[in-house]
Amino acid sequence: MPYAHITGWGMSVPEQVLTNDDISKMVETNDAWIRERTGIQERHIARDNQFPSTLGVEASIKALKIANLRPTDLDLIICSTSSPEYIFPATACLIQDQLGATKAGAFDLSAACTGFIYALNMGAQAIRSGSIKSALVIGSETLSRFVNWKDRSTCILFGDGAGAFVLQASEQPGGVLSAVMHSDGSGSDLLTIAGGGSRHPSSESTVLDGKHYIQMDGNEVFRFATRVMASATEEVLVCAGLTIDQVQWIVPHQANIRIIKAAARGLKLPMERYIVNLEHYGNTSTASIPIAMVEAVEKGQIKPGEKLVMVGFGAGLTWGALAAEWTGPIPSKGHVRPEQYRFFARVRSVVRRALRFIEGLLYRREL
Repeated sequence: MPYAHITGWGMSVPEQVLTNDDISKMVETNDAWIRERTGIQERHIARDNQFPSTLGVEASIKALKIANLRPTDLDLIICSTSSPEYIFPATACLIQDQLGATKAGAFDLSAACTGFIYALNMGAQAIRSGSIKSALVIGSETLSRFVNWKDRSTCILFGDGAGAFVLQASEQPGGVLSAVMHSDGSGSDLLTIAGGGSRHPSSESTVLDGKHYIQMDGNEVFRFATRVMASATEEVLVCAGLTIDQVQWIVPHQANIRIIKAAARGLKLPMERYIVNLEHYGNTSTASIPIAMVEAVEKGQIKPGEKLVMVGFGAGLTWGALAAEWTGPIPSKGHVRPEQYRFFARVRSVVRRALRFIEGLLYRREL
């Protein structure tokens, strides 16, 4: 049975930064209050021409470049997102088209902030089953579009960004070791965007009632998160046959520093064992774990051969964890520049649209 290794990684965040002082001009708050309760100092906010697909493509190209893999080599693309560009088509399909990944199947995965762990596990299982050899797993968000900037309890939390991993099959042990995924729909009302789906289709009343904004019971989510972060970490280590002492790093969902510290106390671990960067990005939902990992790798914190646990929680309610051994790119010959495929991908997309138009004319003529 092949192993699923993480061989490429990349991130992309908007250039526009919103500081706590900026937010204090919108609602009654201040920098000290936000830092004390969340640990967040600033967050990146997408501009009008930035979307989950565009951020996801930028992160993916960086990941493919490190993995030395062409977009046309990909077998599968999974995009975990809480802020898809459409109900359908899937954001993953938009990314597939922009990358020029002509052989890849593509779909979105919705598990809120736990989504990247779910998606990474799905990609790894597909590789371990032998059905595919490579997968691109993306977490990409523009949650700022769903934030009520008059609601002090939520507008201080969320930011935009994307992270991507390349998974590849290898006979060498390592890579993804184990994963656990959980859900509890009885808490579905604790963190939600109620409007826009088939239960509350978009209408004048849903807009006036604020149903298209993020709504959260902060106290209940906090209690839930502090409980499951530690338990999921312990559970995934048992599945991997590891002890906490054999793990060098814990990479938690970057939601709130108080939640992370509570989880650390639950596991009796020092904060030095945790990868934390939420002060500069806020809660980027499905993108938070890969963004944190990419930064840690680029800084030299995470090294080949080290073991780590990614752990997260989110709306649903969902939670989960994934244990992995960090190995890095698989040695290969040649040098691939996946960014060059974007031009050909645009040309291909235009040609395909034109062919469908011509085909439609011919079909109507036959009728």
